[in-house]
Parts: sequence; structure tokens; C-alpha cells
Amino acid sequence: MISQPTNSLIMDDPAAREEKPVRSRSWRAFWHHPLGMVGVIGIVSIVLFCFVGPLIYHASAYTTNITALMQAPSLRFPLGTDDLGRNYLARLMLGGQVSLIVGFAAAVASMAIGVTYGLISGLLGGTVDAVMMRIIDVLLTIPTLFVLLFLDAVFQPNALLLTLILAITSWFGVTRLVRSEVLSIKERDYVEASKAFGASNWHIMLRELLPNVMGTVMVATIFQVAGSIIAIATLSFLGLGLPAPQPNWGEMLSTSMSYMFQDAWWLIYPPGIALLWTLLSINFISEALQNAIDSRL
Repeated sequence: MISQPTNSLIMDDPAAREEKPVRSRSWRAFWHHPLGMVGVIGIVSIVLFCFVGPLIYHASAYTTNITALMQAPSLRFPLGTDDLGRNYLARLMLGGQVSLIVGFAAAVASMAIGVTYGLISGLLGGTVDAVMMRIIDVLLTIPTLFVLLFLDAVFQPNALLLTLILAITSWFGVTRLVRSEVLSIKERDYVEASKAFGASNWHIMLRELLPNVMGTVMVATIFQVAGSIIAIATLSFLGLGLPAPQPNWGEMLSTSMSYMFQDAWWLIYPPGIALLWTLLSINFISEALQNAIDSRL
């Protein structure tokens, strides 16, 4: 006799009735966005190429062949060979794995740091918020590229270290975004009601604030993935990325510049196109995701 009215109240709650249609409308807005579809197809094709491709095309990315130096694409070498006779297609697939894994891992790590810092700063407010934001202002004045170059030169680079370096130098922007969202959200009635019922700061951050800033966080994360991939390519292009013989697209582009005027087009275009297609796909997805969030709001 008691449970029936309670269930009826839950079913009649306008927020409960509207939540599912709103989410459905957001997903439709994302999938119907032309750039979103192109971006998803692009990312899926890159992931399949880099991670499934080596399972189908069995070739070593490290084996040198002095009898096949700088060969143009052929049936034996679909994308030719480099200056050491290494299979360029195999190196392109392996280089994509490194770029994508490090890029995504660095973006997720930086988002975790930035979101946590922004939630704490925005929720506590007052003097704590002012001090935490002044720290961010100071850190933002330091050129990120110089920090990356310094840390990469001091420490022996590897995939894990490069991920950590990118993560600790790229979380400041998302912190400011999350903090500004929290300052607005924490004044709303449902947050004030949680405080009135004695909810802890930890509960308010996880249950009231975090779900409401996830839209901003998701878009920022997508952009951060692109930024991390660009940073990896930049460091590798400057010769400060992962050590040889580990391939990545930036290192391959850097090496190919030496043969720009020797008609070795197969060394230049594949890594450049792969990198450009990946970054465009990520930006298309972020555009569609922003459109979906706007439709939900």
C-alpha cells in the first residue's frame, strides 16, 4: 500500500519523464550532424588501420634491408621503404599506435587533474579559490613548449614519461573551464538543498557538480586529445620525442623532410595525411558533440 504511491510519484516526476527524451534528442543531434559522422568514420578507420592492420599485414617495422633502400611503393612494399630499407607501411601503422595511445592517455590524465582541481577550487570558493586560481595564472605564463622541451631533454623519453609530461603541462585550461561552470552551478537550488541536508563537499562534487560539467569536460577532452597528438608530433619533429627506432608520425615527417627534393614522395605524404586525417576527425567529433550538448541545453 505504501510502495504504490511512491512509484507513482517517481513516474510522474517531470524531470524523470523528460530526462530520457532529452538524452535521446542529444544523441540524435550528434549522429545527424554531418561532421560528427565523418569524424567517427575517420577515427574508426584510423584505429582499424593502426591496431587491426598489423594483425592482417605481417611485416616488421624495425628490420632493415640494405638491398631495398628508398624503394618506391610496390607489391612487396605497398608504401615503399625508408632510407634504412624498413617497411614504411609497417612503420606507419606502429607509429599511429604510439601517437594515439600516448595522445589519448595524456588527455585523460590531464582532464582528471584539471577537473579535480577545478571542482575543488569552484566549490570551496573564497580565499582558497583565489589562491588556487593565482597558481593557475602563474603556471599559464610559462610557455608550454619550453617546458616540454626542457623536461624531454632532462629525462630519457619513453611512452610513459611522455604521457606524464603532456598531462602535467596541459590541464590548466580545463581547470578554468570547470571552475567557471562550478561557480554558476553551486548557486542553484538543488545544490543548496544538498547543503541544507548536510551533504559533504565530496558528495556535492560527485553527485551534483560533476554530472553537470561533464558536457564541458567531454568537449575539452576531445580537444585535448588533438592537442596531445600535435605535441607528440612537434617534439618528434624537433628530434626530442621517443627514441629511435620507435616510430611515430612526427618522427617520420621529420625524417622525410631530408628527402623532400629527392622525389621520395612516399616518405612525406602518408604520415602527413594520417596525422591530418586524425586531427580533422577529432575536431569534427568535438564540433558534433558541442552541437549535441547545445541541443540538450
